Amino acid sequence: MTGRLEGRIALITGVGGGIGAIAARRFAAEGARVVGCDLDEDAAAATEELVRSEGGEITVTGGVDLGDADAAREWVDAAVATYGGIDVLYNNASTQRFAPIEDLSVADWDFTMRNELDLVFYTVKAAWPHLKAHGGGSIVNVGSIAATRGVEFMAQNAHSTAKGGVVALTLQLVVEGGPHGIRANVISPGLIETPNTAPMLADPPERMRRVVLDRIPLGRHGRPDDVVNAAIFLASDESAWISGAHLVVDGGGSVLG
Repeated sequence: MTGRLEGRIALITGVGGGIGAIAARRFAAEGARVVGCDLDEDAAAATEELVRSEGGEITVTGGVDLGDADAAREWVDAAVATYGGIDVLYNNASTQRFAPIEDLSVADWDFTMRNELDLVFYTVKAAWPHLKAHGGGSIVNVGSIAATRGVEFMAQNAHSTAKGGVVALTLQLVVEGGPHGIRANVISPGLIETPNTAPMLADPPERMRRVVLDRIPLGRHGRPDDVVNAAIFLASDESAWISGAHLVVDGGGSVLG
């Protein structure tokens, strides 16, 4: 690693597994002091132990429900109390429920809004005064290609709406944060292999293969590192004059009609 994030204080949500766990490892390997959280206490502890075993500096809090505004604020405030500020806020955490519009319950809609959109607002709101006091910083939000197009192989009504909200929120953060040196950008992944998607990718339904996998110009589905590479760039000084970018990480698939 090259120390691209040397000395940065990086708050990363949802580090218990998948992309978040890779992000915690990669950010720490690049020299960041990582403060992570996850709802799953055991998964949070496992990531913390792994990163420390690799020589990284990390503190992870388990049992944090970021869909609760008070819990989000307490986690952010504890990080600042320990490390003295925030340089990077990487809003990776996300949980959703899928169903066709006629089957999607109000409870599932509310669950998805809470755990994909509300939690981003709550962590940003909690971090904002600390970012201002610290002289600025980088907010990296995670959207989705579903935020800007229909998705053929799975009904994603609530997910698409929530991620569209994340993209829109990010643009407003750019305007309000600029005078304070706060940058905000959003990464929208395509189909990424994670513990949740791996079984489906191992034996993909015919429709998903036909309308998604076989039409990715770069010829493969995504990997967690593909997303984390973008996040490291947006967290580093290499993107110091980039704010408001919507970086699509999908192998080129979304350009096809």
